[in-house]
Amino acid sequence: MTTTYKILGQVVPTLGAEAELYAAVNPTVISTVVACNQGSGSTSFRLSVSQGGGATATKDYLYYDVPIPGNDTFAATFGITLATGDKIRAYIPSGAVVAFAVFGSEIS
Repeated sequence: MTTTYKILGQVVPTLGAEAELYAAVNPTVISTVVACNQGSGSTSFRLSVSQGGGATATKDYLYYDVPIPGNDTFAATFGITLATGDKIRAYIPSGAVVAFAVFGSEIS
């Protein structure tokens, strides 16, 4: 088996729309997810993980409407494991532009 450490995904969701941050193509270990509010005003975000890539359900949320101040960054360090087909999604209900990045290891 080979382990590849890398930036797994980056996305800036459209306000009010869920965006796919990462879809696992191999078993994966997520080490860190970062949300960077690039505006001066506060906003919030949601982050979910869906098994098998299904539609986001209530049970899938890791973070829900977490406030993030203007010009600030939120980082979460995990050891989340994903199977092939699992998806991480990000959502911004309103406010400033928020860029998301996910870092980790793919195992092939």
